[in-house]
Amino acid sequence: MKSAAKLVQTLLLSALVTVFIGSPVHSEEAYPNKPIKIVVPFPPGGATDILTRAILEKLSPRLGQAMVIENRPGAGANIGASAVAHAAPDGYTLLMGSMGSHAAAISYYKTLTYNFRADLIPISRTATMGNAVMVSADNPAKNLAELIAAARANPGEFTCGSSGTGGQIHLTCEMFKAAAQLNILHIPYKGTTMLIPDLITGRVNMSLDNIPPYMPLLKSGKIKALAVTMLERSPLMPDVPTIAESGFPGFDSVAAYAMFAPTGTPKAIVDRLNTELNEILLDPVLKAKLREQGIEVQGSTPQAVSEYMDREIAKWARVIKEANIAQE
Repeated sequence: MKSAAKLVQTLLLSALVTVFIGSPVHSEEAYPNKPIKIVVPFPPGGATDILTRAILEKLSPRLGQAMVIENRPGAGANIGASAVAHAAPDGYTLLMGSMGSHAAAISYYKTLTYNFRADLIPISRTATMGNAVMVSADNPAKNLAELIAAARANPGEFTCGSSGTGGQIHLTCEMFKAAAQLNILHIPYKGTTMLIPDLITGRVNMSLDNIPPYMPLLKSGKIKALAVTMLERSPLMPDVPTIAESGFPGFDSVAAYAMFAPTGTPKAIVDRLNTELNEILLDPVLKAKLREQGIEVQGSTPQAVSEYMDREIAKWARVIKEANIAQE
């Protein structure tokens, strides 16, 4: 009897060990089991915010959890990126990153509180959007050449507004300034939504900002676009020339976005998020909705994001060095 009881006890213990080892108790297997926070390193209402809200509307139901946006603007998108880089690598704090801004920051800022390439890992590319030279509807310039002439006539007084110091918008303005050999004063704002009123009234002369937040103003005639910063014309504004075809061959600045997680996030979680993101980015309704606002959604592998980041880092390092751009 004792031997039989001992045998039963041994078998029960073995079964419990098997269940413990084989059960999906690891966090990556149960993921997600609580709300997920997405850090947007820009203020509400900007292009990154517009993109993120549209994606989360589709992604949240697929993951079965609430997804909450936390806007953490400042320092050329580095405050938000740093917060995610130092967050727990458990898949519950993610970053919607602006690849151009993060790449430029590596060369622009003398010190950063994190290492973008070492402390964050890519999940997937999410979108690409164009930038344009924006001016008030009342600005007398009818094209880029006339705007440049006005800037040359007012050296040191002509202003270019951006959504913040050290970001891609600021550095695109600096790149244009160097290409056209202009003496332009940079005016940083705490986000596009704060820049727009001054651009409409002409208090700031121009901006080379992301197109999406300006679409309603372009349609209503309060703002006009004189050129786009990409190598190809925008399908939203086919009559607006590129800066490259307006006398500055090779001029190219494209805003590209990707989702990132803290380094150390389990591969199973990164793979799950990559799969879900790439699925929803194929949704024709989402594509059409964002295309109307100047955003082209586009998924990718994590490796493709890494390779793109390396090219962007090299590109902006070259621009900063050749234009002798110093941290403001």
